[in-house]
Amino acid sequence: MTDPSVDPARPSGLLPSQSIRALIASGAIAADAAVEPAQVQPASLDLRLGAVAHRVRASFLAGAGRSVSDRLEEFEMHRFALDGGAVLEKGCVYVVPLQERLSLPPGISAAANAKSSTGRLDLLTRLIGEGGTEFDRLPAGYDGPLWAEICPRSFSVLVRPGMRLNQIRFRAGQAVLDDAALEALHRADPLVSGPATIEGGLSFSVDLGQREGDLAGYRAKPHSGVIDLGRIGAYDPAEYWDPIVPRGGRIILDPGAFYILVSREQVRIPPDHAAEMAPYLAMVGEFRVHYAGFFDPGFGHAAAGGAGARGVLEVRCHEAPFALEHGQTTGRLVYERMAEAPDLLYGRDIASNYQGQGLKLAKQFRG
Repeated sequence: MTDPSVDPARPSGLLPSQSIRALIASGAIAADAAVEPAQVQPASLDLRLGAVAHRVRASFLAGAGRSVSDRLEEFEMHRFALDGGAVLEKGCVYVVPLQERLSLPPGISAAANAKSSTGRLDLLTRLIGEGGTEFDRLPAGYDGPLWAEICPRSFSVLVRPGMRLNQIRFRAGQAVLDDAALEALHRADPLVSGPATIEGGLSFSVDLGQREGDLAGYRAKPHSGVIDLGRIGAYDPAEYWDPIVPRGGRIILDPGAFYILVSREQVRIPPDHAAEMAPYLAMVGEFRVHYAGFFDPGFGHAAAGGAGARGVLEVRCHEAPFALEHGQTTGRLVYERMAEAPDLLYGRDIASNYQGQGLKLAKQFRG
């Protein structure tokens, strides 16, 4: 059955940068302070923190027919201003109003995710909407304010108003490629170095095959100092991370620990597509991979000056120690078509800390 809210004249797919700017111009995306040009990405919009944080006793969703403000009355412990900088402490949960608000047209839905540097700091950041029954998803035609739930998992962080921890994509109709369409795209424009394993998306594996003594990743130290998110290239990795050197192509993941690893494959995203790293499947292991799952059009692609880029894997082990082996499948990329090619490309038109990346920590760290 055809969705009556979908405009048949509008191409289906993720909205590109030029369409996001049109939503801003029309007032469908509005903000307390004017949206800055740098917030517009090839297939998403960066969202900015507001001026106050609410410390809450538990994570929550608004729930159908309820507002976030109503739920804050139930869960808030205290609130404080972010002006001048404030510390969000490791292990605590905060809700921060965002500067942006939406009044989406019928047929346009939205999905959010943490930005790359946010995920690499193990800084769990999720979008909450009014009446929401799931995180990071807003229905077509959503009209209301936006909130970010923030839970620092490995490091306490210092934040200020206007900082951009998460991003939002806008979608018209159906955009996800099924396996047959993904296989056809790979034949026409190879998406990964080497053979492609396609099943519910493009599978990728972990690289632990370094020579003896070579660095394969990092594990977050349990007792580290505060990280000011506004300081770029300021911190010594050795003060916050232990190096991971595999033995025989294997490491043992410890429950509750957070790791930065890298994919074995080099990934490419064509300019007229985007991708999202899907949550792990329970059958592949006792861990979760990648909290910052958006891959922009042009990531690792020759059209944007890339020659493939390996995906950085943000890994958290769950209930039991788990032996992770070189080449083991750790996740999958779900590709989506763009409604049209964006007028900006990742790595070509937008300066990036991560284009052509290998193993790389968040931009706040040196090296």
